[in-house]
Amino acid sequence: MLIDSHCHLNLLTKNIDLDSVIQRALENNVQYMQTICTKLEDLSIILEIAEKYANVFASVGVHPCEVNESSQLITNSEIIELTKHPKIIGIGETGIDYYHEPYNKKSQKDSLVAHIQAASSTSLPAIIHTREADEDTIDILTSEMHNSKFSGLIHCFTSSKNLATKMLDIGLYISISGIVTFKNATDLQEIVKYVPLDRLLIETDSPYLAPIPMRGRQNEPAFVRYVAEKIAELKNITSKEVANVTNHNFKTLFSKFEQYIKYTL
Repeated sequence: MLIDSHCHLNLLTKNIDLDSVIQRALENNVQYMQTICTKLEDLSIILEIAEKYANVFASVGVHPCEVNESSQLITNSEIIELTKHPKIIGIGETGIDYYHEPYNKKSQKDSLVAHIQAASSTSLPAIIHTREADEDTIDILTSEMHNSKFSGLIHCFTSSKNLATKMLDIGLYISISGIVTFKNATDLQEIVKYVPLDRLLIETDSPYLAPIPMRGRQNEPAFVRYVAEKIAELKNITSKEVANVTNHNFKTLFSKFEQYIKYTL
């Protein structure tokens, strides 16, 4: 069994039949998936999807590229209120992105702090995006961890070994996407070898970043199997071991998910 820890089912192209996407996931041994919120305007459709499919869970948050300096930032109390939905199991996607949004740094950092504070208050993990912002990511997450403990992960990891080390040191997990299958992703492949298996998660980030051998196609949760297979190759273990350990990691980190399936499904 596999779990796609991070996908965006609401962003699949309109002509895609979601029933078929879910069925293909199941046929490829992907039993559960988490569809991730990037802006609050999308939350209603995300929750509709999570409510329709028993094996789909959700998060709530505002992506750093959706943070607007001219509008009021979401507060930690607003995030906390939205997490009361039974199928919201994580907080994010939040973070810092200086590649796409180099000019609104303060707003991005303030938004990240609000999400982390909500994660701490709710005991739900923070789902963190970082791009070309390693130093500020390390500073903020380390500082906030000292202020009040929180759990979380760095999603779609593509950063440095130094960032990976710092995140592991404060107890966060590292999530690996289909990028790891790309021929030129040698640095990321070395990171995968370095990070202990019991601190890894797997994801598609679909509909983006389809892995080899599915390049050129719209990504979907079924393709997370190729991420697991590549990690197995890099660590010289079986795909089954990758599946078993990353599933355990997901259930440990997303404890609300574990409670939901234990008492509801």
